[in-house]
Amino acid sequence: MTGKSYPIVIKPLDEDDGGGFMATVPDLPGCMGDGETEAEALANVQSALEEWIDAAKDEGREIPKPGAAEFRQRLPRTLHAELTEVARSEGVSLSQYITMELSRAVERRHSGAAPVKVETTKGKPVAGKHPKRRSQGRAKEAELA
Repeated sequence: MTGKSYPIVIKPLDEDDGGGFMATVPDLPGCMGDGETEAEALANVQSALEEWIDAAKDEGREIPKPGAAEFRQRLPRTLHAELTEVARSEGVSLSQYITMELSRAVERRHSGAAPVKVETTKGKPVAGKHPKRRSQGRAKEAELA
């Protein structure tokens, strides 16, 4: 790989466009890959990224630096473990998985679609509101009242 970490955006394709998913690298114009699944689109765009950079080197073109801003967020251990489990099952890194989920959430917000709960293979929620935490919060609120 290149030693650089470029952000990748994965979006579903309309059925009119053949369905599946399209993955793009916004920092590298024209760098994209598609696939029937998100994992396949991700694998294809990672190959395209390496080819894009190799071609730019061969042609003496400047290679843009990754434009991703660094974002740090403390997570409860249980949420971190659940997110890691889902990322592993999807065959992507934790960072890539979180980026995909944040991208989906922004897309849903802009499209007006209702939020979607993401679950692990064990059926535990990992995105959205956690039922136990919500009810514990209400109990604490009642104690303070």
